[in-house]
Amino acid sequence: MSARPSPQVEHAADASAGPTRSIEFDHAFRTRLRDLLVWRRDVRRFRREPLPEGTLEALIELACLAPSVGLSQPWRFVIVDDSATRAAIRNNFATCNAQALAAQSAQRASLYARLKLAGLEEAPTHFAVFADRSTTQGHGLGRHTMPEMIDYSAVTAVHTIWLAGRAQGVGMGWVSILDPKAVAVILNVPAEWTFIGYFCLGYPLADDAIPELEQAGWEQRRLPSSVVIRR
Repeated sequence: MSARPSPQVEHAADASAGPTRSIEFDHAFRTRLRDLLVWRRDVRRFRREPLPEGTLEALIELACLAPSVGLSQPWRFVIVDDSATRAAIRNNFATCNAQALAAQSAQRASLYARLKLAGLEEAPTHFAVFADRSTTQGHGLGRHTMPEMIDYSAVTAVHTIWLAGRAQGVGMGWVSILDPKAVAVILNVPAEWTFIGYFCLGYPLADDAIPELEQAGWEQRRLPSSVVIRR
């Protein structure tokens, strides 16, 4: 179990204050950035200790620096503190996970059953992200032919939190084994919001550069060259 320092998060407002200036990132920074990308994991095993007060809110400030189509900033964050609401989410996960297990082939079912696919019990912090497709911000720029760009923009905010949190020793897990409609009802959000994901946040039990699913033998990473096509 590795020790974690208390997160020190720069506020987005502070980072953007003052006149615009050019910033150069040196080789040492680029090396450390690669380390961050390598060690960023989908965390499912958390320590139960709470994060310092304001950690998630500060990470959300950084998430709002993410790019968005037409500067629409369609991301909407729902912080889930209520114990009954969390229990409802866990129940929905249990139902959906049982259905996913039943859908596995006989060869994969036993392996699937052994996987830990969420940290809903242990993680001290829960939040959900939605994309507001009804937003008028951005005046529709860039989404006439691709309205799904609103959803993609919200995902960039998620990834920003994932990296910013990992840089401070905070792990995040994306819980995708949920019914989007049920989650929207449980969290009582506007009907026009599209569910992007439910997330657990906290200090991980352990750090590793190898994805847990790869360690468990579920899947192997592909070489970058295998996903590149030239035309």
